[in-house]
Amino acid sequence: MLVARELKRLKLDRAARATQARIMKELSQLGLALPGSIEVRSTRCGKANCRCKADPAQLHGPYIVWTRKVDQKTVTRVLSADQLEDYRPLLDNAKRLRELITELQRLTLEVVDGDDRWRSR
Repeated sequence: MLVARELKRLKLDRAARATQARIMKELSQLGLALPGSIEVRSTRCGKANCRCKADPAQLHGPYIVWTRKVDQKTVTRVLSADQLEDYRPLLDNAKRLRELITELQRLTLEVVDGDDRWRSR
């Protein structure tokens, strides 16, 4: 949280302080957060006479795929149904984390935009 000196200069009102406190409390209770996204894919293989090339096609899968970025590269892993069940709460936590960060940034922008020092220049 902001120290008292910074709060005075930024002039947070009671509502802004309450919003900041609520966000910080929820952040502290969030738990592990797994970045990335999940999708279910069905694919075609490279075999010429495979059922996935037939008409109508019978694609391989479905495969549960977890995708994320590591050092600006996409990393993909295939998950089992058990892993998906175990990891889903962690993925949900990561989504909530992003939402809370966005909300905190929005609040900060409102506070900064309301700073009287912008009007005095």
